[in-house]
Amino acid sequence: MSQREVRDAKKRVLAVDDTAVVLARISDTLRNDYDVITVNSGARALKYLELEKPDLILLDIQMAQMDGIETLRKIRSKKDQEDIPVIMLTGVEDKDFVLASAKLGIRDYILKPFSSEELLRRIHGVFRPEEQPPMKSES
Repeated sequence: MSQREVRDAKKRVLAVDDTAVVLARISDTLRNDYDVITVNSGARALKYLELEKPDLILLDIQMAQMDGIETLRKIRSKKDQEDIPVIMLTGVEDKDFVLASAKLGIRDYILKPFSSEELLRRIHGVFRPEEQPPMKSES
């Protein structure tokens, strides 16, 4: 298999975060298993989505200009993008943000800072949910 065929066979993940260090960490963590595209704003994510449809979006909630919730609303408003799985990334455990993003159909959310293993496990869970152990409910 050529390198292009390997790359084309990989699932494509769009990572959206306004912090370069976070984007570099995501890219380093995922590059062996996934084709990773990184952008540093919601507006750039929307521009990318005009041209390509990734298999998954990692989306930071707290960004300047357009936050992750507003970005996700715009993504979900497009007919061909309403089914893209989204995992929200957040630096704070804010139930309002989580509820707002849950109403927009996210698959999961991850608190920052996150471990590489946790990120990979959560992404793997989106692509192969049947292999994931059941989540424990929090009371």
